[in-house]
Amino acid sequence: MAEQNSFLALAAAGISGLAPYEPGKPAAALEREYGLTDVVKLASNENPLGPSPRVSAALAGALHDLERYPDGAAFALRDRLAGHLQVQPGQLTLGNGSNDVLVLLAETFLSPDVSAVYDQYAFVVYRLAVQACGAEARVAPANPASHAQPFGHNLAAMREQVDDSTRMVFIANPNNPTGTWLQQDALREFLSSLPEHVVTVLDEAYLEYARQSDEQNTLDWLAEFPGLVIVRTFSKAYGLAALRIGYGVSSPAIAELLNRVRQPFNVNSLAQRAALAALDDPDWIVQAVAANRSGMQQLEAGFAELGLPSVPSRGNFLLVDMGSADNAAACNAHLLRSGVIVRPVANYGLPAYLRITVGTAQENQRLLAALRLFLEAI
Repeated sequence: MAEQNSFLALAAAGISGLAPYEPGKPAAALEREYGLTDVVKLASNENPLGPSPRVSAALAGALHDLERYPDGAAFALRDRLAGHLQVQPGQLTLGNGSNDVLVLLAETFLSPDVSAVYDQYAFVVYRLAVQACGAEARVAPANPASHAQPFGHNLAAMREQVDDSTRMVFIANPNNPTGTWLQQDALREFLSSLPEHVVTVLDEAYLEYARQSDEQNTLDWLAEFPGLVIVRTFSKAYGLAALRIGYGVSSPAIAELLNRVRQPFNVNSLAQRAALAALDDPDWIVQAVAANRSGMQQLEAGFAELGLPSVPSRGNFLLVDMGSADNAAACNAHLLRSGVIVRPVANYGLPAYLRITVGTAQENQRLLAALRLFLEAI
């Protein structure tokens, strides 16, 4: 321990106070700990349908050249993705998951003499990235529990935190872990109010689940707001979480800076092949979104029947109120013993809540049955 402490003293200030990100519990870990089989994982907002069958076929054909480095520029994927999004290839920054792009943004624009703003209940990676760079974190209070968007982003409160020192604002729409969302007119007004020296990171990891047919594509805003960076991922609706691939879309000037910082070969060959195949199967996304909508309705009805309030969500998960921190902890332990993994969110400052991913109809039913047993027991 003494040796570890001596190295801790040598670490940069932001790193020395940093706690590692804790991902959702893997199913294999629960099986080892409890001797279980047939574990249901509803903890990490993964697509229960998995990727398109075209992805599996593409990966099977890509296993012959694993000794080769990937295309560091990801030329084929960049070109295909640019066409899909109707942007220029020079506006894209590919990452090892969207987390990688978030960290690249922080490394590029943040330093100990500037500040960054994010919401009280925003995705924890924002805090980790800001802290690692030594920048000042300015945390805006979220909407109260009584709001129509409970615990969602309060744009007025966020704007109050912005001043001459602010270099970055993080916004998740929808937000994880709350599932709350921002109306486009309010978001656009907020962007219009920001000074030119602020880079706004709009995290749209759950876009495919959230998009409404009458809403404008936020990519159309890039010409109007040069400091806007839109971050998206293939991990959620596309079902490629294991392969880690996401991307940022921005002005070419910002993308050029991010690509200076981006590590060589940060997106592997299999991820590039898989993303290309996924883009070639738009019908799969339609199926995934429809399945999520059906599963969301199943869970909402089930929670209501059990008397468990949940926060309205446009993601593929629900934030469920267990009534108290003790209940949430006890329920999580009960679910684990039952072979169902959900996500406690005490680390987000929401100790009385559990975040539950929408699964298949059978997985959702198993969760609801386990919840009923827990509630009957207490």
